[in-house]
Amino acid sequence: METINPLDHLSDLAVFVRVVDTQGFSAAARAMGLTKSAVSKRINRLEKQLGLRLLQRTTRAMSLTEAGRVLYERAAQGVALLDESARLAAGLVEAPRGTLRVTASVTFGKLCLAPLIPEFLARYPEIELQLTLLDRFVDLVEEGYDVALRLTRTPPDQVVAKALMPVRYRLCSTVNAIKGQKIETPADLTGHNCLHYGLRELGSEWRFQRAGEEARVRVTSNVVVNNSEVVRDLLLADMGIGLVWNYAVDREIADGRLVALLPEWTPVGPFGQTAYALWLPQTHLPPKIRVFVDFLAERLGDTPT
Repeated sequence: METINPLDHLSDLAVFVRVVDTQGFSAAARAMGLTKSAVSKRINRLEKQLGLRLLQRTTRAMSLTEAGRVLYERAAQGVALLDESARLAAGLVEAPRGTLRVTASVTFGKLCLAPLIPEFLARYPEIELQLTLLDRFVDLVEEGYDVALRLTRTPPDQVVAKALMPVRYRLCSTVNAIKGQKIETPADLTGHNCLHYGLRELGSEWRFQRAGEEARVRVTSNVVVNNSEVVRDLLLADMGIGLVWNYAVDREIADGRLVALLPEWTPVGPFGQTAYALWLPQTHLPPKIRVFVDFLAERLGDTPT
């Protein structure tokens, strides 16, 4: 048998099935948008490649050989399966549906994303959301996520990034933790227990800005933790001073359990000032990703910070 491109082989099988279904070369040609000679050439090539006579042809009639009957029974099932698969795939392209795998940091996921999930799924009921909350960097390729939601200074070059919302940080503590001492400048933080968020190398130098002025202070702590809510809980236990994402402590500041410090200075957080949606570049972006990112930009972009 001669060597043939597998795609040509599948195409020839589809033509063969259509010829049998329509009981003729002319009818098959019309149905497939081909010429009658092109259909004949495909059948001849298939028979030559298989080394078998598939059709008995006369000027008046056409019938299947035994080999042709066996091939048709199997090939017809395969062609039907391919057609159905193509329709399903086209449906995924045309409408937002399917499983959407998303990862976010724990605090962002709990405080910002979780409240929006019911509205999103009500709007797009054919999407199944699989959400994983992780306080670490993820590899979209290796770990198979469609979208990662992260705070970052500069998104990686190998991904597509869309800014979702600005992020502020709050410097705060309890009244008891500062023991009546005045915190009037960033330098006054020296000597206090300053709870580190994340890795020690990311959290041990705190930066502040004010009207074009920048201050940096090296702080020390007896606790390093990679979750904003845990930092908040330690602050509430009078453990010290913390530099925390605003969404984790705004309520506690509003009700007086925590006190905002250095309000005239703007803290510069270790992970940047913007929350992004990140995904891998694709020629045709699946609608489930597009509508999810657009929904978050719409809802979070309107959120006051």
